[in-house]
Amino acid sequence: MSASFHKYDLEFKRPAGTSRGILQTKETWFLILEENAKRGIGECGLLRGLSADDRPDYAQKLQWVCDNIHLGEQQLWDSLTDFPSIQFGVEMAFRSLKSDDSMILFPSEFTKGTDSISINGLVWMGTEDFMLEQISDKISQGFKCIKLKIGAIDFEKELGLLRFIRRNFDEETIEIRVDANGGFLATDALDKLRQLSEFKIHSIEQPIQPKQLGAMTELCLESPIPIALDEELIGISDFGEREKLLQIIKPHYLIFKPSFIGGIRGTQHWIDLCTKYGIGWWITSALESNIGLNAIAQWTYSLGVSVPQGLGTGGLYTNNIDSPLEVSNGVLQYDPKIAWGKFSF
Repeated sequence: MSASFHKYDLEFKRPAGTSRGILQTKETWFLILEENAKRGIGECGLLRGLSADDRPDYAQKLQWVCDNIHLGEQQLWDSLTDFPSIQFGVEMAFRSLKSDDSMILFPSEFTKGTDSISINGLVWMGTEDFMLEQISDKISQGFKCIKLKIGAIDFEKELGLLRFIRRNFDEETIEIRVDANGGFLATDALDKLRQLSEFKIHSIEQPIQPKQLGAMTELCLESPIPIALDEELIGISDFGEREKLLQIIKPHYLIFKPSFIGGIRGTQHWIDLCTKYGIGWWITSALESNIGLNAIAQWTYSLGVSVPQGLGTGGLYTNNIDSPLEVSNGVLQYDPKIAWGKFSF
């Protein structure tokens, strides 16, 4: 078996606003395995400034993986604790190599095109007019669940956007999730959550920055809106530390980005903890290309999910790999009649 890796810069169709700034491009890395005339591909979805493995030796670690590919999937995964996105890329590449069809990693009714995954419609941060335009578009496109990234414009204007939705659609018609990306201060977060609760919000992701254990515990106890942890999970690879975190904070939901938390094995451990402690969860992509999104979506479907997932980001880029994945009427579908686009790596 031989292995190689390739860097690929994804270009946004329009700048993507987050609480950490504006994204114009997003780098990703592909791991290619070849054996007996078969080829497998995995995506290592690094996100600079957020991933725990945003390190200067990232490419060197990928080279180490290629040099030691003979160790096999499990031993490599165990050796990559500090590089969760590479763990996922390794899992993906080996499963792709072993599959009859390198892009069908988890055969199911989803990959046959006879079933779909309910997803949320993502509204990016931006000007008030831009966010209002996105909200209207998502609703007209048939989404029943809308997720708004907040924290980039004046809070009163963000409340106005929520007021616009609720003036026209009650919570039975449109579910609203919001994501603060840690944008609230611990000192005023509870007050903002109380204001947001007027609009029957399903949940809020990461209201304050992670690593504020006491403040987050208090918020989860007192918030009128269920709180979902997201960034709080990044960088915690020790299974014992994960369980201790949940025992202390007692969150209502967890949100899983496999590229951030050790791929399938790492995410499955978090899911097992959610089952143990009665915590809700859903899975979301982390701005991967369609190759990574494809793997995440297929695995997510295999888990028998029912609530909307965060898997609709494939159309963000001008140079994404063409794929059978399609978003229609608030669901993600896989059309087996559509061929994958060509890629040179």
